Amino acid sequence: MESSLGLASFLSSAIAIPLVVWSILWKGIALWKAARRDQLGWYIALLILNTVGVLPIIYIFLVAPRHPELGSTTAAADPSQV
Repeated sequence: MESSLGLASFLSSAIAIPLVVWSILWKGIALWKAARRDQLGWYIALLILNTVGVLPIIYIFLVAPRHPELGSTTAAADPSQV
């Protein structure tokens, strides 16, 4: 009986640890993008909701590309160059 509990514990940690790493990775990327684009609503939703990487992936690949002008790192238009 004890060996089956040890196996179950090992399997649950073998699944949980990669799942946590996966979630943290995607959440970190999505939070960074939302912060750079000044999208406070998305930032709060991504921070609070734990969707095991699903919501961050949706944000990164579907929402963020629709707003390329937001959070742009290019310099503001210089009047002398216009």
